[in-house]
Amino acid sequence: MGAAQRHAVAIHGDAEAQPIVFSHGFGCDQSMWEAVAAQFTDYRTVLFDLVGFGSSDAEAYVPARYTRLNSHADDVVEMLRELQLSNVVFVGHSVSAMIGVLAANQAPELFDRLVLVGPSPRYVGDDDYTGGFSADDIEEMLESVDTDYAAWSAAMAPVIVGNSEQPEYGQRLTQMFCRSNPEAARQFARVTFLSDNRADLAQVQVPTLVLQCTDDLIAPTVVGRYVADNIPGARFQQLGARGHCPNLTAPDETALAIRNFLESEL
Repeated sequence: MGAAQRHAVAIHGDAEAQPIVFSHGFGCDQSMWEAVAAQFTDYRTVLFDLVGFGSSDAEAYVPARYTRLNSHADDVVEMLRELQLSNVVFVGHSVSAMIGVLAANQAPELFDRLVLVGPSPRYVGDDDYTGGFSADDIEEMLESVDTDYAAWSAAMAPVIVGNSEQPEYGQRLTQMFCRSNPEAARQFARVTFLSDNRADLAQVQVPTLVLQCTDDLIAPTVVGRYVADNIPGARFQQLGARGHCPNLTAPDETALAIRNFLESEL
């Protein structure tokens, strides 16, 4: 099975236009990006599902392979090469921001720009770094995921999304979480929340935009600024959108920020 089929790739727009590849975050699927991608009909938009999530091939999920974020980055590079895509704009949300960083570092010749939405290179803080969580916080969360993933999803999805006055967003994210392969979700939670990609930021060779939401409990503003400060030449933009999922709650503002970056002079 090829990478396009394995990742349930959906391609729209002008086949001759510059490609924009949208990558979803933990527990989600490509539908998180539909409202944003629909605003880039003048580009070639590429949506896909990470292995273990969405409509990706269930048999492709092999736990022994997906023990590091690098394996998902390998998948991205394989997919781009199979589709013969280059000059790629990669837009990664949450953990996919770091997957994009790893992929761009592995094969910089394939990438034109990176857009990192709510990125975090390290969720656990230490003496010299604020990550937003303590080691105990993360272990408690992972225990909850392991014990009852469905209950954790129902409790945490609304918190992750924020915007409590619009509960439909939290309900939609909960539904996505609960559609995930529980085994894949449990493993990916550990891979995501125990990862440390701080050293990879300095290696990024392509122009990068960091989009930061207000009141993001998963990736606080201090983390977004850290990412922008440690990627050479990166730009930082604070969105008015609240919570961790502006692609879901504020697609127009998110799309405008991406377009302004793509049309700006570097």
